[in-house]
Amino acid sequence: MTFPGRYSGTAVKRVEDDRLLRGGGRYTDDIDLPGQLGAALVRSVYANARIVSIDTSAAKKALGVRLVLTGHDLGKLNDPLPLLGPNPALIAPRTQRPLATERVHYVGEAVALVVADNRYLAEDAAALVDVQYEPLTPVVDLDQAGTTEARVHDDVEGNLAGIVEDRIGDPAAAFSSASHVERLHLSLERSTASPIEGRAVLAAWDPVRRHLQVWDSTQAPVAIKHGLCKMLDLSQEQVDVVAPDVGGGFGTKIMLFYPEELLVPYAALKLGRPVKWTEDRWEHFVSANQERGQVHDAEVAFDDDGHILAVRTSFVHDTGAYIPYGIAVPANTLTHVLGQYRITNYEARGRILYTNKTPVSPYRGAGRPHAVFVMERLICEVARKLGLEPHEVRRRNLIQADEFPYETGLHIDAPVRYDSGDYVKGLEEAVKLLDPEAFRREQAGAREVGRYLGMGMGTYVEATGPAPYESCRGKITEAGHAVFDLAIASQGQGHETSMAQIAADVLDIPLDQVVIRGGDSSRVEDGIGTFGSRSLLLGGNAVAAAALDLRRQLTDYAAQLFECDPSDIGLSAGWFQVAGSPGKRVSLSALASLANAFGYPGQRTRDDDPALLGQLQARADAHRSTPPIFESRGYFGAGQQLYGSGVHAATVEVDPATGYVKILKYVVVHDCGRMINPAIVEGQILGGLVQGIGGALLEKLEYDESGQPRSTSFMDFRLPTIDDLPEVAIAHVETPSPLNPLGVKGTGEAGIVPVSALLAEAIEDALAPFGVSVDRMPLLPHDVAALIRAAKTAKGTAASA
Repeated sequence: MTFPGRYSGTAVKRVEDDRLLRGGGRYTDDIDLPGQLGAALVRSVYANARIVSIDTSAAKKALGVRLVLTGHDLGKLNDPLPLLGPNPALIAPRTQRPLATERVHYVGEAVALVVADNRYLAEDAAALVDVQYEPLTPVVDLDQAGTTEARVHDDVEGNLAGIVEDRIGDPAAAFSSASHVERLHLSLERSTASPIEGRAVLAAWDPVRRHLQVWDSTQAPVAIKHGLCKMLDLSQEQVDVVAPDVGGGFGTKIMLFYPEELLVPYAALKLGRPVKWTEDRWEHFVSANQERGQVHDAEVAFDDDGHILAVRTSFVHDTGAYIPYGIAVPANTLTHVLGQYRITNYEARGRILYTNKTPVSPYRGAGRPHAVFVMERLICEVARKLGLEPHEVRRRNLIQADEFPYETGLHIDAPVRYDSGDYVKGLEEAVKLLDPEAFRREQAGAREVGRYLGMGMGTYVEATGPAPYESCRGKITEAGHAVFDLAIASQGQGHETSMAQIAADVLDIPLDQVVIRGGDSSRVEDGIGTFGSRSLLLGGNAVAAAALDLRRQLTDYAAQLFECDPSDIGLSAGWFQVAGSPGKRVSLSALASLANAFGYPGQRTRDDDPALLGQLQARADAHRSTPPIFESRGYFGAGQQLYGSGVHAATVEVDPATGYVKILKYVVVHDCGRMINPAIVEGQILGGLVQGIGGALLEKLEYDESGQPRSTSFMDFRLPTIDDLPEVAIAHVETPSPLNPLGVKGTGEAGIVPVSALLAEAIEDALAPFGVSVDRMPLLPHDVAALIRAAKTAKGTAASA
């Protein structure tokens, strides 16, 4: 396959958008079934408490109630839910039970399920469930979580879930001999994905077929199917899971399992009627998984020229009340700190601590924003100490283009090996677009009139394509359409377009003859899911493999009908042509029709030769023992994660009176290998950037000292809007990966990864006259104003001393 192809490498308009923009989307909550019931959850109002009793008698008598379940009613089904990615680094892994029975560990933990004739009646009855609690001391402050006597889990000393650590080189020797050493204490606070569509589950049991059908707003329908089969003791043939249209996922919907994903199907089985649960916004804030909370103590050793000799960091990671995803997030942090820089001495140790907060699982970026924040803050310390521009320090430490594949020396689960890249070219392009010299002149002039401008930059690498493989089932219909089914489900990434571009180019057929379907376990039984910037990398290569096999089958069949060697058959724009014989050609539509035993003549195109088709039909009928069926399976696994990369840069203006930060200019230079659809790539970058701006300047999940969440609506957690997105200049560097036929690397999380780091640098640069240092994110306006006040107070104290 060559790039650009007829379709691949071009900004084809998304084929799914017309349907979605006209209101034709079909989401889980849009689906209503005859006899459907509604479910509601009773959730804990305490962050840490023992359950003394649960009285459901009043709820059971309430109007329209069909079922009330507590954990005791579930028996063994109430065992702890699965742990994803067991790892020796986990010392005391704990996962949530579907319904808490003896203890609750965070506000929002499910205690009981109520099913009634509709959701309204279910919520009314849920309010009648009387749960008596014995409050316990909550563990809220991450800085104190490892030393407090209070425990999230009685049997977990020091609230320590696990430890991740790795080392390369000899950091101790490098630090002891370095000319300069700088230290920072850094922190990032929690955030949440806030997809437009909340989580939702609908399940229906067919007692005649003994079949469970589930619709789930999930990123991994096939994985959900396999888990339900195991937990409910059903065969693979008895369960199907569909992820219909999904209104955003961002990692939040890749849990395996949320309690609701087991409880709703179980209730449908028990009642013999369809049951639906849809998450409301309050539930999302208290019970959908969150991410980001980490605190780092970081050090950098460097020489007089700004070459970094060693980095080390000791950090604590807030996993919340449970650790369903194992070490995924802190391990990502550890393996991404070094980023694009050639640093041969490095040491990192992360303690994973339980707190009485909502559990943590990967959210777009998944530990990488923390890593970039640490590294880029250290870069700025080196620049400050030596009187250099930060981008110059970056340039002096970059891995060079001729060093790929680059072995970092790190190894958590697998070696961290960068497959391809050109980091110098990316930085140079970003510097050219930003024009730091011109900005410094503008900044100086602005300060003379009381305006405070700042500049920031952040480089990053992004490990993409986790998990072993993806699969695809392809077929050619009798009408001549190429249909490809994937396990991966789209949450808005444009799969129907980009995957079709790949298939159309491999088959060399018009794009409108390709159909991409995803997220239905009845159509494809093997696959993992959509997360970790893996869909196009693994799924796209699986589509290419399936399409290539279909092309071979079609070519062989055309050669059989034309009575020639397959090597003499050429395929171009949907036509099979015998080499050197202009009159011997047949369209894909007609060929598929000829393969059918009934030979539907209506499937031919207007340009097919009727006389030739008659001859070919006779040959097909004469030699037919069984009708050819054009079907294929495609699999792809890269064997390792592949590394995208990029540079973001921005200029800002800070109002010292209000703390408001306005982004003036934003630059993105990104490398995701070969781009199948540049417009979709840029859409992914911009989407991530918007979330990054929200996470850096607008959004903060706060808890009070009792563990009560303070941010439970969009009145307290402001999402970014189009007004918060500046004009963005995007440039691309394409270094194809040698580890997959398409040469692609993932890009789904790239837009969000460096945003907090570069905005921290820009804010600090703007407020340099006040002596402000930025050591934490996010920074809402009142946080920025507080930093200015603190810096002024410190200056005044120093002056008086």
